[in-house]
Amino acid sequence: MSPTHIRNVAIVGATGRQGSHITSHLLKTGKHTVTAITREGSNAPPAEGVKIAKVNYDDPSSLVSALSGQDALIITMSVMAPQDNSEKLIRAAAEAKVPWILPDEWGIDGTNEQYGKECFLGPPKTAMRNLIDELGVSSWIAVACGFWYQYSLGFMKESYGFDFQKKEGLFFDDGNTKINTTSQAQVARAVAAMLSMDVSELEAKFENKWAYVSSFCVSQKEVFESVKRVTGTKDSDWKIEYMSSSDRVAEGMKQMQEEGRFPGFAKVLYGRSFFPNGDANYEAKHELVNGMLGLPKEDLDELTKEAIAISDDRAKELKAGGH
Repeated sequence: MSPTHIRNVAIVGATGRQGSHITSHLLKTGKHTVTAITREGSNAPPAEGVKIAKVNYDDPSSLVSALSGQDALIITMSVMAPQDNSEKLIRAAAEAKVPWILPDEWGIDGTNEQYGKECFLGPPKTAMRNLIDELGVSSWIAVACGFWYQYSLGFMKESYGFDFQKKEGLFFDDGNTKINTTSQAQVARAVAAMLSMDVSELEAKFENKWAYVSSFCVSQKEVFESVKRVTGTKDSDWKIEYMSSSDRVAEGMKQMQEEGRFPGFAKVLYGRSFFPNGDANYEAKHELVNGMLGLPKEDLDELTKEAIAISDDRAKELKAGGH
């Protein structure tokens, strides 16, 4: 008897920050055959047990061929990837009759249009979901997970406001605005759990719907308490400053106009998410899928420790590069 869950899964970005975690957790289930869709000329080796399909994004037939026979397509791409790659993949998936697509979301609550416009992430992602609907072949599942906790906390002051090397903290407004934030492993567990469901259950619960996943709903002040516990420091060891989230966004916008996309974009993206109106606290408006999917409760301090290690590694790389 053939399995009633999704068996063949193609993933774009299988070696990337989020894709590598999803690939690993799909393989752990023992229920899926995973194929990494990679560009011709790419030498990044995927995990053991993953098939490889080489494609040329300028040749649609290569994409259709790679996606033929797949039950699901998962798109996880770098922000530096060409903007039209997602569209090419979605059109090819329709031609190959792929039943399910998890588009390149992995972030904000896309149902909040104003928030999406003001942090720039919304319109292009909405366009891809609309394209899937227009083509009428595949169903989509969009995963909202907020920002990746360890990656964002370890990204210096541009994101969650902390510089661990200098022991500096920048709080937006009063530092008490809560946002949802998720580890990459928790997102991957959610995806593996969904794609391991009976297809009829998957359709009932997630077809053309949002899946809201979260590790924590925390404020900067709560993260700071975790940082102090992990580092054994106290308030007096840190230089703390305050800035309004709206001023942070304005600063980032000005920097984008004068210097290009980064790091001004990061200031806009994170600053906007800490607006006191709670736009990035999606669990206040939507039910999380954590319980339904059996996701574990994670330890904030353990993941903070990982974030600090990421920050240390990044600081060493910058120093070695002469920055």
